[in-house]
Amino acid sequence: MPRIEILNDTLASQVAAGEVVERPASIVKELIENSLDADAEHVTIEIQRGGTAMVKVSDDGVGMSRDDALLSLERHATSKLKRSEQLASIMTLGFRGEAVPSIASVSQFRIITREKGAVVGTEIQVMGGSVKEVRDAGGAVGTVVEAKQIFYNIPARRKFLRAETTESAHVEHQVRLHALAAPQVRFTFVKDGRTLFDLPATHDWRVRIAGLTSNDAAKELIEIPSHAGKEMKVRGYLLPAEFARRGKRQQFVFMNGRPIEDAAISRALRDGFRGAIVEGTHPVAWLWLDIDPTLVDVNVHPAKREVRFHRPHEIRNLIADAVVQALCADAEEPLDKISAQPFIDHIASAKSTKHMDAKDDVVSANPPAPQRELTNRVEQQKSLSDRLGETMPKSAAFELIGPLHDRYIVMQGEEGVVLLDPIAARERVTYETILRSSQTEGMDSQGLLVPEILELEALDAELVLQNANHFADAGMIVEEFGGNTIKISSMPSFLKISNVRSFLLELVDELHETVGTRRAKAVAFDVFAAGVARRMGRREPCRLDLAEGLLESMFSCDLPYCTPDGRPTLIHISLNELDRKFGK
Repeated sequence: MPRIEILNDTLASQVAAGEVVERPASIVKELIENSLDADAEHVTIEIQRGGTAMVKVSDDGVGMSRDDALLSLERHATSKLKRSEQLASIMTLGFRGEAVPSIASVSQFRIITREKGAVVGTEIQVMGGSVKEVRDAGGAVGTVVEAKQIFYNIPARRKFLRAETTESAHVEHQVRLHALAAPQVRFTFVKDGRTLFDLPATHDWRVRIAGLTSNDAAKELIEIPSHAGKEMKVRGYLLPAEFARRGKRQQFVFMNGRPIEDAAISRALRDGFRGAIVEGTHPVAWLWLDIDPTLVDVNVHPAKREVRFHRPHEIRNLIADAVVQALCADAEEPLDKISAQPFIDHIASAKSTKHMDAKDDVVSANPPAPQRELTNRVEQQKSLSDRLGETMPKSAAFELIGPLHDRYIVMQGEEGVVLLDPIAARERVTYETILRSSQTEGMDSQGLLVPEILELEALDAELVLQNANHFADAGMIVEEFGGNTIKISSMPSFLKISNVRSFLLELVDELHETVGTRRAKAVAFDVFAAGVARRMGRREPCRLDLAEGLLESMFSCDLPYCTPDGRPTLIHISLNELDRKFGK
């Protein structure tokens, strides 16, 4: 008897669902794409309990006949591909014929559809991949797809789903993504019976962006006019450099109407901003790329998030050049005064007078990249501090010599020269002060005269509220204010900032790097403390008269030789090393 057998259709669909259906947001993505491919003018998405209890997507597209509706439940059945040659020039969002049967195999599934001109529609009920009922149904032209109890028949997959609020945030992100990709379509999103947004159709991308972002950001949009290359063109919008984020989640890129993720495009955006944003941060952008479909392969992954460009360098140069021109135009600088290449520093100074009034806030909003494993942050700091301190004097008994270019303090020790970075030293002192205060009497908090009301992205708002207790421990009181809006009513009493939003988003970006790790909750407060320490570290100038007290405070710390992010506070150059350099 052979050991190899062909999987039955239900099991094969469940296996395929492992790649296609990762969470409720994956279902929403696939169903929205089908609606847009069906020329829908209005798409309504409804979810219950984060999508785990129910996902329902309704559209007014072309609809399906009974035969087509039944065929859509078969694996690799699609109306979008007829010949293998079409794979080289795909323009539809869906084409693999895997999504619907995969969704139906892991849920209690129902589809109601009626095509234009038909007297009645069709309703099909599917339970775990098996068709249970097919009957006539009424309803408007279009299609309604409903999936209930996601992964009810695969408990091993269901237990990996996260909290309802988290899953809901992922669904909302997916809806927003497709709403941006297709502004000409009306999108309605209903969560647990409450309409979160109802975006009217528009042909003005700025209107759609404004409907999905904060008022502050919408006012600062910089247009990228249509910029054409060979068989491709790009257009879109940017936010100024001070809105740059640690992650790439705020880069929305659409290729022929398809949301995509591509490292080359992210690099192109950074190239265009070169000199205007700090290393380790990424600009916020909305890009629509129109390209000859023969120049891109979208059949890379079942989820269709990744694509392969045949001429990636041309696309990168096109986007970088378009960004440079947009920034220059916004800065009101003549293009002939600026190099055509994207690697320019001129933009930074040109933008500073218009958008960068609060230098302190800009700097702190763009901190150095943290160490990769935040879950081991304490251990890493201890190891690094011990290593840096092996050759370092164990006290503050240095002879002060003077400042170096208003950036470092030069000191003389018994065995050589010591350079102090005052900013790094203040970061360490502030960081450990916060940690000690939280373990004893708690941080002093000062109520804001006028509370800050901030509208955030769904995933950002969810993360803030999840860690509200950690923020409170550090003296920052955040509360839900409806939808994705939060209210900040108190800040740490010693923290003087003029841009609360920038500071909060800095913390959010760092916290996003901990999501999914074993100790995500444990490091949340540490992330907050490190963020506050960075900002406080830049408060005071490099002054010789403050160095002695700063050294004393630093050496009273548990880990005096490095910042929370791993930068050294002191550098020691021994006499032996100096002698070697001079050939003695």
